[in-house]
Amino acid sequence: DMKENINKICENIYQANKAKGFWEDREDLDKKYSGNELEFVKKASKAQMLALIHSEISEALEADRKNLMDNKLSHRTGLEVELADAVIRIFDMAGGLGMDLGGAIEEKLNYNTTRPYKHGKSY
Repeated sequence: DMKENINKICENIYQANKAKGFWEDREDLDKKYSGNELEFVKKASKAQMLALIHSEISEALEADRKNLMDNKLSHRTGLEVELADAVIRIFDMAGGLGMDLGGAIEEKLNYNTTRPYKHGKSY
């Protein structure tokens, strides 16, 4: 089932990144902050995660514009690897925040089948 597979991948990526220390600063927020301050820090942390996802997309654009190969996985294009990085960050965020990304993707794909050609737009 696509939903379960995606959610499992999200959880695996989150656990791997957590083991590498990428979630340390979020783990004990409720011990360091409370009330409005806690909510602000949580929102700022989400904004930071989204900015990092955005940066991967920007790197993908730049790699494609310059027709670059990746500098770590030299047999792959920069576009391909930066898109993978963006997906990894998205899945990590969804896993860490306990989101049902698989369900949301499944529902969105089903909804999109009801939409008109190009969703009624010219491109």
